[in-house]
Amino acid sequence: MLTKKQKELFDYLKDYISNNQISPSFEEMKEAVNLKSKSGIHRLITSLEQRGFIKRLKHKARAMEIIDKYTNSQEINIESVNIPLIGSIAAGDAIEAIENSNDFISIPSSMTSPNAKYFGLKVKGLSMIDEGIFDGDIAVIKKTNNVENGKIAAILTNDNEVTLKTIKFNKGKVILIPANQSFQTKEYKAGEIQVQGTLSGIIRKYI
Repeated sequence: MLTKKQKELFDYLKDYISNNQISPSFEEMKEAVNLKSKSGIHRLITSLEQRGFIKRLKHKARAMEIIDKYTNSQEINIESVNIPLIGSIAAGDAIEAIENSNDFISIPSSMTSPNAKYFGLKVKGLSMIDEGIFDGDIAVIKKTNNVENGKIAAILTNDNEVTLKTIKFNKGKVILIPANQSFQTKEYKAGEIQVQGTLSGIIRKYI
């Protein structure tokens, strides 16, 4: 089973090697799967080799083989799970989260852990951009009422509004900290908020 990025790279390698009889360069692979670093490509290649999808030829530059049994891409499945997509979450001012149990989103199973429940919330606002969280992203939330100090969490206020912030606890106060200097830190009493879950990952759709 492959993650989405592993499959993207595998499909690219398969087509490139078939057309050129040589492996692409790290720079070409980096651009093909939209990664910023060559180290990320190296990790993907290593994972593909460990899973038996490719074989690197020793002492040869730009030399890889596609394992015969995987030449048909239909044999490759991306491990994924469906989680409910529940309303919206503010990365800015808090907004009301409206549950819609009819909506679901598929996420890589690598973003989840056994015996835990997850849900997705669509991010609105820009207060967490310095953490790489942008307007329109889907925040994958691990459902829990407990959160470690300094973690990013989905917080429900007494007004039934949900917001995504870094949370810190200090002498009976709950401090919600944005990741954008244009937004202000806010303080609440412990009973004024409820932790709904912690951030497990972000799904971004490119149009």
